[in-house]
Parts: sequence; C-alpha cells; structure tokens
Amino acid sequence: MSLYNIFNISGSAMSAQTVRLNTTASNIANADSVASSSGEVYKARHPVFSTIMNNFSGDASSVGGVRVAGIVESNAESIARYQPDDPMADENGYVYAPNISLVEEMANMISASRSYQSNVQVANMAKKLLTKTLSLGK
Repeated sequence: MSLYNIFNISGSAMSAQTVRLNTTASNIANADSVASSSGEVYKARHPVFSTIMNNFSGDASSVGGVRVAGIVESNAESIARYQPDDPMADENGYVYAPNISLVEEMANMISASRSYQSNVQVANMAKKLLTKTLSLGK
C-alpha cells in the first residue's frame, strides 16, 4: 500500500464521520419537536457505513476506505404526551414526540468527533512520513 493511499482512506473516513456528525446534530435539533400524529413525528436518522475494498492484493494500487451506504430512520415508537392545550394536539389531546435519547446522541457525537480527529492525525502523520522520505535524498 502506498503512503498516498492513506490520504484517500483517512479522507473517506473523515467524510463518513462528517455525515455521522450532521445526522446526530439533526437528531438533537429535532429531539423536542412534536407532531399531531405518530406517523408525522420526526424519526431519528443514523448513517450506515460500508467498507471499500478495491484490488486488495497488497500491491501499490490497493485502495480501501469507508463510504456511507445510506441513512436509515429509527423504528423506535414515538412518545405520546397528553397536552390538550397544545395547538398540535390531536382530537384526544395528545402530541407525539420522537423517541430520541439525548445521552445516546451526545455519545454518538463524541465518538464521531474523536474518530474524525484520529483520521486527521493519521493524515498528518502520513504527511510527515512523506516529507521525511523526500528529505532523505538531500
């Protein structure tokens, strides 16, 4: 594997973690939203990652990484709250809120941030190694 491929691999991981951070931020932003029916309520979204393995034979042209295969909505049941004075309440006086755990979402955000940071460090180390390699000929 070439040192140049490390930039592609860590770059794809940083891109995937950016998607993860954005979906987590969207979930947190909509955690307190309500709707008049359980079908209309915001559903938490989570990215699904898959690995990229192209020509993994050990030669210099081997490239790998990660990609976002898609974003799926949570199947968690919405939370019904009895609030008859709310303008969004249904005929029975209930409003429906998404079943989003802020603790879980914050843990996802911290994990994605740390993974992004680790991949930045990998790219920086590869850059330092390439610079050292180029300076050997001086």
